[in-house]
Amino acid sequence: MLLEAHAEAEERFFCPRLLDLGRGAADADSVDEEVEDAVEDHNEIRDAVRRVSGHEAGSDAWWQAVTDARVANSDHMAEEERQDLADFRRNADLQTRHDIAVQFIGYENAHAYGIEPVDEDPGDHVSRHS
Repeated sequence: MLLEAHAEAEERFFCPRLLDLGRGAADADSVDEEVEDAVEDHNEIRDAVRRVSGHEAGSDAWWQAVTDARVANSDHMAEEERQDLADFRRNADLQTRHDIAVQFIGYENAHAYGIEPVDEDPGDHVSRHS
């Protein structure tokens, strides 16, 4: 539940500002690539979490789906630290960072019991917010 609210808050509040301010960091070719990749990662995480619910808890298939979700999330977080967040820290002033943090935590708290997971087209997301 919180994982989906976190992903939605990131796409709603963080990604649009990153597109405005970012330049691309580390091994990302551009800020557009950073955001497209983040949204694609969120879709992979959502899909992996959906697969978990299709199996009996504790079964081999369930454990594999849990592992897939954890790997997708861990890969996303590592890339986010290296690219998106580093890019944002370099290019956003403290007030902007604060404002997004307040929006982000407010959204997560308001949706702590879950939201409907919906995959987003990464290219469409960038186009809408650029």
